[in-house]
Amino acid sequence: MLWTSEDTYHEEPFELEADLEDAIRTVSADLFGPNRFYVDVKKKIELKNKAINVPDAYLIDLSSIKKPRLYVVENELAKHNPLKHVAVQILEMSLSFEATQRKVKSIVKKALDTEPETRQQCENYATVNGFGNVDYLLERMIYDNEFGALVIIDELSEELETVFMSRFKFGVEVLTLSRYRNEEGDRIYAFEPFLEDVDAPVGVIGTGTLGVGKATVDPSDIDTIVVPAREDGFQETALGESRWYKIRIHSSMIPRIKYLAVYRVAPISAITHVAPVQSIEPWKDTSKYVVNFSENIEELEKSIKLIQKGKIKAPMAPRYTSHERLRNAKNLDEAF
Repeated sequence: MLWTSEDTYHEEPFELEADLEDAIRTVSADLFGPNRFYVDVKKKIELKNKAINVPDAYLIDLSSIKKPRLYVVENELAKHNPLKHVAVQILEMSLSFEATQRKVKSIVKKALDTEPETRQQCENYATVNGFGNVDYLLERMIYDNEFGALVIIDELSEELETVFMSRFKFGVEVLTLSRYRNEEGDRIYAFEPFLEDVDAPVGVIGTGTLGVGKATVDPSDIDTIVVPAREDGFQETALGESRWYKIRIHSSMIPRIKYLAVYRVAPISAITHVAPVQSIEPWKDTSKYVVNFSENIEELEKSIKLIQKGKIKAPMAPRYTSHERLRNAKNLDEAF
């Protein structure tokens, strides 16, 4: 139940997958964030006349001005035994995607023809960022990137999350979406936006101008994860064991992470150390990870301090940035 002083909302479970898909369309702008477009189309992708999966949708991700991405989307209800069903679907989609990239491009291109506003956004992005046109943009999204999957589900169990995060060799992102309803029939939805803690747009699509909007590191440049640490954990684990564990990391980010930086909480309130990463591995039988350093963690010449009343608040969970940006930062506001 969700309660406010003015109303009470009770959970309204999705009965059908179609209900979940309606909810996704309703909240898509906020669910996926700026410069990402949900292409709602179901088409069979065949491999030598054998149909092996039916993706529910595709997500066009134009949040990076350098490296646009395409995610294959699977929508699922928890009551449909997703552990077996979704895991198989994701694996089959990865095989199909790699073997039939030309067909995937054709499907997405035809889908964009039925969504003129989204197609225009893609045209604007392609023109501004040197991709020429939508046809070439789709080629670069499909041929120049590793396979990426997005699962949208109403309820995520620990077991299923562990499978998604640590059992596949490619990135699988997961979003949970639930809905609530009051006695008058008004609905509200609960979710965490897609990759909200990872990136933000560098420019504004469609303006013809780069660098407009919130200044941040381009998502394709991210190579560093910053973790908050208490003093005892920092001394014992980061310094003593040359690793950091029980971290939640987006699985699609793992191949990019080359460094781990430590933000030491109050009273220090600063990023003080950074270490190169040797490997990132599942942490025991959980959906979290352990980051192993390739050498002892290094103390920065000048710590990167939190600014009181600055735009960046003290990190309470892992955050992402680039090593170059971190090295040049004078304070936390400049680090992200």
